[in-house]
Amino acid sequence: MQKRIRPLLWALLVCAALPLFSQEDSTYTEEEDYSIYDNLDYADEGTKRFASAKISGISPARLISVGYDYQAGYDITAGAFDTYAAQTARVNSTQGVRIGANIPVISKNSIIVQLGGQIWDMNYDFEDDPATLNHPLLQTLQANNLTTVGLNSTIFKPLNETNFILVQVSADMNGDFSIPEFQEVNTIKNSVAAIWGKRPSDYKQWGIGISRTFRAGEMNYVPILLFNWTSPTTPWGTEILFPARGHVRYTFNRQNMAFFGFELEGNSYKLAAPYNDLQIRRSELRFRFMWQRQLVGFIWVALEAGYRINYSFNVDRVPGGKDFSRFFVLDDPFVMENALTNPLYFNLSFNLVSP
Repeated sequence: MQKRIRPLLWALLVCAALPLFSQEDSTYTEEEDYSIYDNLDYADEGTKRFASAKISGISPARLISVGYDYQAGYDITAGAFDTYAAQTARVNSTQGVRIGANIPVISKNSIIVQLGGQIWDMNYDFEDDPATLNHPLLQTLQANNLTTVGLNSTIFKPLNETNFILVQVSADMNGDFSIPEFQEVNTIKNSVAAIWGKRPSDYKQWGIGISRTFRAGEMNYVPILLFNWTSPTTPWGTEILFPARGHVRYTFNRQNMAFFGFELEGNSYKLAAPYNDLQIRRSELRFRFMWQRQLVGFIWVALEAGYRINYSFNVDRVPGGKDFSRFFVLDDPFVMENALTNPLYFNLSFNLVSP
């Protein structure tokens, strides 16, 4: 099957858009002060005060994001399956477009509701001649992309001036299909996270909660720790939602920030017929450096580079799409146990951010 989405075309489109975003007078020195927006709808005299969703100095939230993700070359070993012996192949690169949105639909001092979605494309470029790939997993990765089409919502509900509840829900369809075929995928992966938190000052926000997630590849229930903090006297801070991600932040100025940390990324991907009861439990840990800078107005560019460590690329049999969990301790065997070596990776995105 011919691959439907060509990474080179997407890369050219991103490069073509770059000059449009970067035509800015080099003598321009005035800086946008985002702090003037921090307490909108939160400080009306004579009304009940509620905790803000943000703290001072935190990076601007992305409303719309268009990016390109690239992993350098690595080896993949597809484990023995059915009558197929294990086979190792070389992947020149894994690359694809990532588009996301998270738009406020209700924004009041008493509640904030955001709706959004995402489309991710992962194209596996093999060094090996397709005729030499005998294993069905390698064949489907070579012939098809792994694609994600998802919807999500975030609800921030302040309880009073310091306490709040944060709920995030998402529904994703993942598989080796192209965007026009997504309606044929009847397996939806639902994730939900709920956090109770406190905002004791304009410089600190923390919370604890629980999540039903596929970030480890298969479904699991995990505790959550939220800790966002900005030093009032230094450029340092943290933005942490453990175990999903965690970063140390250094702020050069309000338009220029650097981050160092990690992100756990993953989901479960359904394979096409005749293996449509099989799912790839993909999960990877990304240690990375990120740089974010304002281009003009609310348009920012983000560049990240790091090292991708494979956590899981095993395959489970999921009859009827009814998922299950090993809870990190059960030793139920996988249908296919695979191994990936670890490459460098890069990501470039342009983002419309919130005030």
